[in-house]
Amino acid sequence: MFSVIFPGQGSQLVGMGKEFFDKYDLVKKLFKEADDVLGFKISKIILDGPKEKLDLTINTQPAIFLISFSIYKLITQEFEKDLTKAKYFAGHSLGEYSALSAAGYLNFSDTLKLLRTRGDAMQNSVPEGEGGMLAVLGSTVNEIEKILDEMNIKSNIQIANDNSESQLVLSGKINDLDRFSKILKLKNIKNLKLPVSAPFHCKLMSKAKEIMRKQIEELTFNDGKNILISNVTADEIIGKNDLKKLLVDQIENRVRWRESVINMTNKGVDHFIEIGPGKVLSGLVKRINKDVKINTINNESDIIELNI
Repeated sequence: MFSVIFPGQGSQLVGMGKEFFDKYDLVKKLFKEADDVLGFKISKIILDGPKEKLDLTINTQPAIFLISFSIYKLITQEFEKDLTKAKYFAGHSLGEYSALSAAGYLNFSDTLKLLRTRGDAMQNSVPEGEGGMLAVLGSTVNEIEKILDEMNIKSNIQIANDNSESQLVLSGKINDLDRFSKILKLKNIKNLKLPVSAPFHCKLMSKAKEIMRKQIEELTFNDGKNILISNVTADEIIGKNDLKKLLVDQIENRVRWRESVINMTNKGVDHFIEIGPGKVLSGLVKRINKDVKINTINNESDIIELNI
């Protein structure tokens, strides 16, 4: 039994998807449609860069979605592999939007526009230089929450991503994160500041949450083909209204990826197929459960070798 998973921000790379773009008209058509929908050449930024422009959150989010969705369509249409047989679809942060669009809950153009809005709202929710993110390696959720409680700054710093047994990401104000980083180093807990300009998935994203609430409420969602796993609950999303609420809540809540993978495996999933640039999620899944089978789809040979 398999699940299809989609990566989030941080997996982008200039030139991603070029092999598919050069060879397949289907991908060229999707790139052109994305350019038309967004009103600028996202395709050029993806294929040619510069990296600094691709790494802007407002561009990164629709760009990664475009690549993930294009690969998904290639697998299902050109190579005729039936991914709708998947037990679940899931994605990490913005990857959840790739999952819901691929599963048919929201059309391609609406998803692109929504992610452009999301990227802009998240980028501008906090003044530049005020918030940030800190990766913590080799420690557990319980250990970090205990330290936060002891320091009495839990309201100022939140666990933004619970990625695997030994990889967490914290969000908060820069001053609080710097103070917390020093405490962790005294306890011999490895940590490093991430090169991001905003503190995603925490209460500081409240402005972005309200912007997304208005945008999402105006959209019409369809009945999807597959069951989605929510970042917020780490469990199945039941119904379109539930989906809308959870997408809004996701903006300032923890991405519970580790728990999501555990829940999927507990419900019979023993094979994960990562669709999109890079192989970040494949690495995380392997750390969470070394016994599952993993396919990472980045090029044509990956698709050919895929057995489902």
